[in-house]
Amino acid sequence: MAFRSLIDDLHSRLAERGYDDVRPAFGFVLLEASRERSTIGDMARLMGNTKQAASKLVASVQERGYVSLNASTDDARAKVLKLTNRGAKLLQVVEEIYAELEHEWGQTLGKRALDTLKLDLERAIRERHGGDLPPVRPTW
Repeated sequence: MAFRSLIDDLHSRLAERGYDDVRPAFGFVLLEASRERSTIGDMARLMGNTKQAASKLVASVQERGYVSLNASTDDARAKVLKLTNRGAKLLQVVEEIYAELEHEWGQTLGKRALDTLKLDLERAIRERHGGDLPPVRPTW
């Protein structure tokens, strides 16, 4: 419920700031596109889905001008995701909103309690995954 609440608040605030065309799954594409060299195949692996499903999601994000697809210099069949200026600005706004939300949660719980909660949740997740943080995948 806490995660859902954060996502709902994020998208509500994004809409207030003019980003009313952003869906929750877009974040996965935007973060992947912000990496040095990521392809549709990389996106499919992150999603735990097919290249066709990844292509469909990427196309939706691309249609809105947040990412572009460019031919790979290594493999003519591969397309490399690239964050556009609009996409980079969106990620910046997302980070600002997350900071606001975290501040608000800190005011409610107290900063120390929030910091402890975050550490405890990370420890629980790492325990379940052999000490590593697993990739975050979209839910379908």
